[in-house]
Amino acid sequence: MDIMQASLEKHREWGGKIEVVSRTSIQDRQALSLAYTPGVAQPCLEIQKDPELSYTLTRRHNLVAVITDGTAVLGLGDIGPLAGMPVMEGKCALFKEFADVDAFPLCVNSKDTDEIVNTIANIALSFGGINLEDIAAPRCFEIEARLKEKLDIPVFHDDQHGTAIVVGAALLNACRAAGKKPEELEIVINGAGSAGIAIAKHLLHIGVGNIVMVDLCGALARDEHYENPAHNEIAAMTNKNCLHGKLADAVKGADVFIGVSRPGLLTQEMIKTMHEKPFVFAMANPTPEIMPDLAREAGAYIVGTGRSDFLNQINNVVAFPGVFKGALAVRARDINEAMKVAATKAIAGYVTDDQLSTDFILPDAFDRGVALAVAKAVAQAAIDSGVARLTVNPL
Repeated sequence: MDIMQASLEKHREWGGKIEVVSRTSIQDRQALSLAYTPGVAQPCLEIQKDPELSYTLTRRHNLVAVITDGTAVLGLGDIGPLAGMPVMEGKCALFKEFADVDAFPLCVNSKDTDEIVNTIANIALSFGGINLEDIAAPRCFEIEARLKEKLDIPVFHDDQHGTAIVVGAALLNACRAAGKKPEELEIVINGAGSAGIAIAKHLLHIGVGNIVMVDLCGALARDEHYENPAHNEIAAMTNKNCLHGKLADAVKGADVFIGVSRPGLLTQEMIKTMHEKPFVFAMANPTPEIMPDLAREAGAYIVGTGRSDFLNQINNVVAFPGVFKGALAVRARDINEAMKVAATKAIAGYVTDDQLSTDFILPDAFDRGVALAVAKAVAQAAIDSGVARLTVNPL
């Protein structure tokens, strides 16, 4: 039985991957009076007087909403919100398993940006953070930006920023292994969608050299105009030499290829034109832009993919649980750039010099210490950057 069929059978067996569990036992009238009426009136009144008490008198302090419209689901595309539910449940299970953060899936049956924003804004008081998931570009950019303006809790699109954080960590450790400096790197990102653009912006924040974005039409350059406003914005921030051409032109002499695009787009011949000790992060799922064995055969020094069955899996699970755990711990109002950079450095630093190799540039996804290390760094960065309600890091 292959993994797809086996997973289907397990989903039938599980009947859902998450459940709600009561934190109190209600076995007698006294317990009922404390947990519900009449006693529950008092915490209600206290929260009415001071809304901040919702963080101590309810589960809000540890509760994240995982929200999708089902338009860009896990390599499957626009399959709709209901069909995306198994992925959202899975994400909630990962939150709990890796960071002991409670999460609840919400699938919004709309493709209207205003309706989605208003729906999320109207339910946000129930949660300590919002994790946006599998929402297609460019709508995802506007949804996140508008929610950040409206809400005073963290709003985080994991497809963008979780991916960017982990790619940043992989890149820092690849540089450690290869003896290269981030600020000297020539980087090509193939795929100018939500993930690719977020990766580019994040890498600029951690101080890399030049980045060239490539999409189906070729390299994005600042002397061109694009229908997608996000492409114009990222073009103005990247491609210092205003390179034009296709992917093959962009990768000549480059140190790094980062793929968030489609299978088979990077060839061995292209890798052979790259700079010495090139890094190839081919993250298209389930089939990467080039298979790892072919990339190494062509001279790639370090190869990473998004798959768990290959070495150097570039996996968001080492990022988002800890990022939210840290943000929730200090009741952050936002997840800002300083917190994302702190997460990247924490993930990279978790790999010791003794562990680091060309085949091990990121922590194991099942190392339970990663989420706490990330959470501590993110919480401190939130305090230092002024977006935390609490001023002492409790982690």
